[in-house]
Amino acid sequence: MTEVVLHIYDVTNSGSDKTNNTIVQINKFFKDGIGLGGIFHSAVQVYGDDEWSFGFCEQGTGVFSCPAGKNPMYSYRECIVLGNTNHCIFKVNEILRELSREWPGHSYDLLSKNCNHFCDEFCERLGVLKLPGWVNRFAHAGDAAVEIAGTTAFRLRQAKTEIVTASKVAYRFFAGVASNNSPDSPGNSGRGTPRFQANWFKNFITTGAKPSGSDSEEVLGQQQQHGTETPLRQN
Repeated sequence: MTEVVLHIYDVTNSGSDKTNNTIVQINKFFKDGIGLGGIFHSAVQVYGDDEWSFGFCEQGTGVFSCPAGKNPMYSYRECIVLGNTNHCIFKVNEILRELSREWPGHSYDLLSKNCNHFCDEFCERLGVLKLPGWVNRFAHAGDAAVEIAGTTAFRLRQAKTEIVTASKVAYRFFAGVASNNSPDSPGNSGRGTPRFQANWFKNFITTGAKPSGSDSEEVLGQQQQHGTETPLRQN
């Protein structure tokens, strides 16, 4: 049995001091001020002096390690003890090997598969508490927003199609009634371009722009390039 520690950093690897300072201020306000969340990097320490996390790379595993609390890419914030794992060091090594295969670097996604998601999965397999909700709340909110936006856009397109179809049916119906009731209906048979249909739903449907992840990616930038996993060593 050994202690499992979560290390948390402010994400300050944007390459811009102004942006980094803004992120720190955002984290102070949203996390320290109102307890909502922020923009954080996390890593898990178990057995030994290294912490384990996940980041982007074009080839190989995205799982990597570095000395606990000393990731040079970010600004260290705090640590949280998540409990004790009953797994021996050999089992932990086995779990890390499994995660290394399951989490390739190219699969990294800012909102749905980032370092915090990895730590959640790692902690679950270690049998300890998952990350506090505030650590990854911004990513969860962003992922939900993207999903809702996509679903809404689909429903709007579907609704527009149904409205167009309904308007055509209605036009043909009224045109037929008018033709049957008109004394000079043969002369009216050529009237058939339903221009008025567009006015039925003008300004009713608007197309939304697909959310861009470029700004978020600048803030949360990709992780450093790294080699293959360094196995844990038994003390």
